[in-house]
Amino acid sequence: MQTTNEIRRSFLDYFASNGHEAVQSAPLVPYNDPTLMFVNAGMVPFKNVFTGLETRSVPRATSSQKCVRAGGKHNDLDNVGYTARHHTFFEMLGNFSFGDYFKEQAITNAWNLLTKEWALPVEKLLVTVYHTDDEAFDLWKKIAGLPESKIIRIPTKDNFWAMGDEGPCGPCSEIFFDHGDHIWGGPPGSPEEDGDRFIEIWNLVFMQFEQSAGEIVGNLPKPSIDTGMGLERVSAVMQGVHDNYDIDTFKALIAASESLTGVAAQGDSRASHRVIADHLRSTSFLLADGVLPSNEGRGYVLRRIMRRAMRHAHLLGARDPLMHRLVPALVAEMGQAYPELGRAQPLIEETLEREEVQFRRTLSNGIKLLDEATADLGEGGELPGETAFKLYDTFGFPYDLTEDALRSRGIAVDKAGFDAAMAQQKAAARAAWKGSGQAADSEVWFDIAEREGAGEFTGYTSTSGEGRVVALVRDGKEVETASAGESVTVLTNQTPFYGESGGQVGDAGTITGGAGSDGSALAITIEDTAKPLGRLHAMTGRVDAGTIKVGDVVNLLVDATRRDAVRANHSATHLLHAALRGRLGEHVTQKGSMVGAERLRFDYSHPKPLTDEDVAAIEAEVNAEIRANEQVLTRLMAPDDAVAAGAMALFGEKYGDEVRVLSMGRNSGDRSYSVELCGGTHVRATGDIGVFRIVAESAVSSGVRRIEAMTGEGARQWLVSREDALKNAAGLLRTTPEDVEARVAALLDERRKLERELAEAKKALALGGGSGKAEAADEEVNGIKFSGQVLEGLDPKDLRGLLDQAKQRLGSGVAAIVAVNEGKASIAAAVTEDLVATVSAVELVRKGVEALGGKGGGGRADMAQGGGPDGDKAAEAIAAVKAALAG
Repeated sequence: MQTTNEIRRSFLDYFASNGHEAVQSAPLVPYNDPTLMFVNAGMVPFKNVFTGLETRSVPRATSSQKCVRAGGKHNDLDNVGYTARHHTFFEMLGNFSFGDYFKEQAITNAWNLLTKEWALPVEKLLVTVYHTDDEAFDLWKKIAGLPESKIIRIPTKDNFWAMGDEGPCGPCSEIFFDHGDHIWGGPPGSPEEDGDRFIEIWNLVFMQFEQSAGEIVGNLPKPSIDTGMGLERVSAVMQGVHDNYDIDTFKALIAASESLTGVAAQGDSRASHRVIADHLRSTSFLLADGVLPSNEGRGYVLRRIMRRAMRHAHLLGARDPLMHRLVPALVAEMGQAYPELGRAQPLIEETLEREEVQFRRTLSNGIKLLDEATADLGEGGELPGETAFKLYDTFGFPYDLTEDALRSRGIAVDKAGFDAAMAQQKAAARAAWKGSGQAADSEVWFDIAEREGAGEFTGYTSTSGEGRVVALVRDGKEVETASAGESVTVLTNQTPFYGESGGQVGDAGTITGGAGSDGSALAITIEDTAKPLGRLHAMTGRVDAGTIKVGDVVNLLVDATRRDAVRANHSATHLLHAALRGRLGEHVTQKGSMVGAERLRFDYSHPKPLTDEDVAAIEAEVNAEIRANEQVLTRLMAPDDAVAAGAMALFGEKYGDEVRVLSMGRNSGDRSYSVELCGGTHVRATGDIGVFRIVAESAVSSGVRRIEAMTGEGARQWLVSREDALKNAAGLLRTTPEDVEARVAALLDERRKLERELAEAKKALALGGGSGKAEAADEEVNGIKFSGQVLEGLDPKDLRGLLDQAKQRLGSGVAAIVAVNEGKASIAAAVTEDLVATVSAVELVRKGVEALGGKGGGGRADMAQGGGPDGDKAAEAIAAVKAALAG
């Protein structure tokens, strides 16, 4: 018996030997189709090749593509565990021709693989064709030798494939395997076709037409082939079983589940073990491909799958978290074919364990309340919708879990009542929001959020992607279109653009698209991205060309260079925070931040300025962590659990029931250098920051300080500019940059010496009476000796020394001097000790100040000084002093 791994390998090898390039599976998150939540078919990664947007060097390909169907229109979740062939995760084997071979080669390849390579019995096989596809009908007769009774014409869309209302389309030909008459069911097209006897194992799609608005408008210039074979289904056929869950891969996973729970996969427990095995695969692969559990978008679907499996583990009586302990069994089965499972194993196990611990708390409370609410309900009963909503709203018990929990008891849930209660809560929330003083034109965001949901942010792992336009806003109102020259805010169902929040600026970039009705290709320059209501991602910019309309699928491209600079600065704030706490103490907490592309600003609590030694030590520590180049790790946790684990909450962030926990830097003991709660974008490793430089430190308010810093290229350019300034200074000083400090010190010494000599010369000149407007003249005023003098260019600080000399010369008397500099004047007066009882220098100076056009003046009774703006009145000021002395 061939194992599932061997069957996968033989399929790929067969087509590789027939000129096909073996292509690795694409991630489960589609990068080229925003209409899909997850990749759900093997052709999805090749969509742009089939539509002509991309070309490949090899016109043939083969792959085993990971697929998930658990959200949107392709949702098999509720059937999983209760049927033989429903899965949330499956592998689709496929071979593809991009304008190379067509129907005849495709049918030949398929028939040879099935009947010659794999030796499936011909009598067990039959095929279908689209009812008008005579070419395929004749080819099956020619190549396979099948009788017409085993080539069934199907007139429905089941045998006609289309990518959508626009683009390639064509008929299908499906290959079925007959599991035997002991199983009920009839061939396709018969009244019993829904039975399990005849199972489709392979679908060959012949892309040969072009359609527009749902109508065929012509033939494709290069017809192509897309096939899909469910690996689980064909493995069941080749391993001689009818049920997919009886193939080797599932048997191994179910055996591991049985071993850990101690419960056999029999009776009522059979479905639970199947759910666990299937959901283990989908959750593990989604986690490995970067999807993390959340309350929105893909993360919500992942969490829903997880919780369904965890509830079935609870039903089996598992007392401790189970799912994470099954991961090694999955890696053993599928890790060789998909190495990403092994690489992500620690993350998968940690996430599953954390989610199950958290969910068990919710489950314990919810099941108890659910049992109380349904105590009087029997089979055929219905749980009121209000009760289901209370379980959801108050206790976090999701509606689908309530529905699933009651299914085995035959009890329904009033979905209409649940929806009505949900609508009532939203109406109350809207009323409360409007009453909070928000701008009336901002209500548009509430309308969009209610109608479209939050939208999904894909920018943690990518700076580009596709999105479907769900709303356009201009001047506070929704519009259907926006054209060249207009400013508009664009919202898409998913986007890599980060909306400003948590101190991090919003992203900038471009939105582009194909040619519209006017023939111009769409081009929008996005200047900023906001986050209305804290959950929408609103990209605002200018339409440079073309027209954008609601419903368009557009290309979204973030300015990656700018984003990288922002990420580096944001991650640096985390390292800076840790360094400040380590240097200054644990009283340091973040009080605000601004993270842009050019620099970062970080406000923190601390009572005094940093010393030069502090700045040097903090810079050195942050740069040491950068050079260590440790990976930055992200985990999702409940806020209380995160804080308990040592994470610091950041100022200004609003946290829901789960948070992103960022760990970066080297480990010390059992934790990383920095562990904080943060929803922003960050570097992948600390080395991506490059270099860290503090450029300013200042006070913001009492007890709050601010650091401004730069990283990466910005820091390098800042340092280069300082070096250039140093070189220029060295040139002016006629020395080398290394000797600038010594040269400047020598010049300062020389300047101080010259200033002292100049001051002495001015004083000597003043005492000699050479340059004043009025020379010093001793005279007698009211019986008191008086000396008054006006001096040009004298520094006011030299007045006191000159007045002391005048007092010594007078022996007993009053002296006044006015110093005039650049049109302004300073006046000082001195009174000898024997006269201070009757004459006040302060009063004399005030009179002089008034004459100079000033106010006030002060000092002591023996010495006072003041000034005024009108230096031309210097002589009048001396006269005013004399008049005051004369009484």
